[in-house]
Amino acid sequence: MFLLCEHMHTFLRKMGFCLVWGEEAVDFSTDEEMLLNIMRENNTLHQGERERDRLPPISSNSTSGLDRGPKLPYPSHSFISNHKKESGSQSLSSQFILPGIRHGRDLPPIVPDVRPKHQHRITIDLLPPEVKGRLAYEPVAPLRTKTTREFQEDIERATVSGDWKHVHDFYLTTFGSFLEVNAAFKKEASAPFDTTEDSGINTKFLNAVYDAILLTPPDTQKAVLKGIINSLLREWKGQTSSAATLNENASLLQNPQCTSPATYVIYAHLLRQMATLAESELFLCKRFKLLVERLHLFISTRLFPAKPEELPPMAKCSWWIPSATKVLSLLNAANSISSTPITPFVDFYNLTLEHTDFMVDYHTWQSQGNSTRFTFCQFPFILSPVVKKAIIQKDSEQQMISMARQSLVDKVSRRQRVDMSLLFLNIKVRRLQLVSDSLDEFGLTRVYFCLISEGMFTFFKDSHCHWFSSWKCDNYSEFRLVGALMGLAVYNSITLDIRFPPCVYKKLLTPPLLPCDPDAPVGVATLSLDDLQQVTPDLAHGLAELLSYEGNVEEDFCTTFQVSQEELGVIKSYNLKPGGDKIPVTNQNRKEYVQLYVDFLLNKSIYRQFAAFYYGFHSVCTSDALMLLRPEEVEILVCGSPNLDMSTLQKAAQYEGYSKTDPTIRAFWDVVLAFPLVLQKKLLHFTTGSDRVPVGGMADLNFKISKIDASTDWLPLSHTCFNQICLPPYKNKKELKQKLTIAISNAEGFGLE
Repeated sequence: MFLLCEHMHTFLRKMGFCLVWGEEAVDFSTDEEMLLNIMRENNTLHQGERERDRLPPISSNSTSGLDRGPKLPYPSHSFISNHKKESGSQSLSSQFILPGIRHGRDLPPIVPDVRPKHQHRITIDLLPPEVKGRLAYEPVAPLRTKTTREFQEDIERATVSGDWKHVHDFYLTTFGSFLEVNAAFKKEASAPFDTTEDSGINTKFLNAVYDAILLTPPDTQKAVLKGIINSLLREWKGQTSSAATLNENASLLQNPQCTSPATYVIYAHLLRQMATLAESELFLCKRFKLLVERLHLFISTRLFPAKPEELPPMAKCSWWIPSATKVLSLLNAANSISSTPITPFVDFYNLTLEHTDFMVDYHTWQSQGNSTRFTFCQFPFILSPVVKKAIIQKDSEQQMISMARQSLVDKVSRRQRVDMSLLFLNIKVRRLQLVSDSLDEFGLTRVYFCLISEGMFTFFKDSHCHWFSSWKCDNYSEFRLVGALMGLAVYNSITLDIRFPPCVYKKLLTPPLLPCDPDAPVGVATLSLDDLQQVTPDLAHGLAELLSYEGNVEEDFCTTFQVSQEELGVIKSYNLKPGGDKIPVTNQNRKEYVQLYVDFLLNKSIYRQFAAFYYGFHSVCTSDALMLLRPEEVEILVCGSPNLDMSTLQKAAQYEGYSKTDPTIRAFWDVVLAFPLVLQKKLLHFTTGSDRVPVGGMADLNFKISKIDASTDWLPLSHTCFNQICLPPYKNKKELKQKLTIAISNAEGFGLE
């Protein structure tokens, strides 16, 4: 306890407070008591507040205080063994003993990404009712009319004159309570906080106040912090309205004073107050991304503090990270339901978590059932594809080992002969022909995948993507094979040169785990005209024109609820609904027609093909971690990222027969770095078989440049399985550029076009 007091003493000295310890040691049992004692020792509490009870302590038997509600039925067909944490690893869940891993359907619920655009309210239930603050009465909000211009003039006058009293009084009043914060920054006094699209907050004024706060004298800055502490104390006693509390807290979270670890105690309490609100509205401010970055910094600093002595011990603030993560989930949900997201979903990844023991977190999430224990896996939006990919690979590997072990046990129990060769991968390579023999043993995986998929998929040139052929047959095993190969590519970190539209990955996650019922439908996603646009833009455009047509649809289009398509050279017709060939499309039913048409093309007409593809993929990727993935992330795992960084590739490149200082290598990078993006992509495709970057970035490509003793008349060669390009010792940069451009611009499969 004394150590914790020292932390607060350091904090007070930095902020200019004077704390008298007295003759006996002070025993702070919680961080809330710290806040209260700061105010008591500095006579900043009103007389009535000094007699209040202490803030409610954090429960010692839970790190989060989160009530996630009942378990959701996530079906699964597999399980994994218990996992023991190695000593020294960093994990929030390391202090817990893990019970046996449960069946997939017992997995705890995940905080979802909220995407429906029609929703205006974000509802979460983060604490049981008995813990939430109670509202005894509805206080009357004061009326504040200061404008942004008036405030800026006050700052200018104070800067010139040196008299900050008027500005000090403004800050003292504004941050004296949550009600004052609410009143000061509302656009209109009577306007409600109704939607995420228009919060009613005067963000221009709010930004001006925060931009100036660090320019004010130290006593003004201290007054702001004291006011926030007072507000927190009153809020915990249920004295303020909860109707606009989230926006008040969100306004306070933008305070630039909260960027320093010295103020993290106050910042953490603001986060917890914000995270405990049951029903809330969150506004999307212009500095939304900055707020997200600040929360990530808070989480990262708490996990790996540069100066641990600046923060309380983890045991005293184990609720900090859960509170910050829950607030991030509110921001993520608000960003998702916005008509135009302010920031891409990738900005919610916390890359620091890549350096934690995320497998312990994952196994805790699997095993906790209906527990209230916090795990990052409950909030998958914060986990980067690097973490999710590693979890999938390790989990799938563990399941394969378990299945192999069980198979051996079963054979032994039945007294059958065990083929031990099944436990090993036997390959034969000669030392002098290492590369060629390895190619023969392992095969050209990327090219093989592309060749085997020819004829099974239709390529649309206008959308540059592949789609499933709708022809009917008696055996769809080829689609299952392609699905399994795609799963193997994910498992083995191989990026494939296959372009599926995003809706394919939505379908692959519908459902994310194999259903227990073999007759349950799979791959039938709820898709829209926007999804069809990504497959066949022309058809989607025509259907969009049908929806917006202002004339008489029935007379002018002469269309019924029947569609026709070509299958192996034969035109076949299908009714979109019973008797569809006799039901005309009218102005009244055209929306139904378009939706049924989209569903037919993207779901029903290819159901058996895609079901086989789905089962093939999930036969390899059997991890419960698939529940953590967004469709976009599945695409990145399969095809890689389109964002290239050749400078990073240059730093990570390996050389064989050359060194990075050789003239040929220097000329190569001069040429490549000067290439336009289209040629850089062609170079990557020529060398690796894909023009995309794998999860983990360019450094994970293991890009190698090798020297071949051949005439400089030769074009460069490549071995795509080894991400290797072979260069003759060209005489100069001009010759290298010419030969390299010819090679990468005409390469196709095993040779040239």
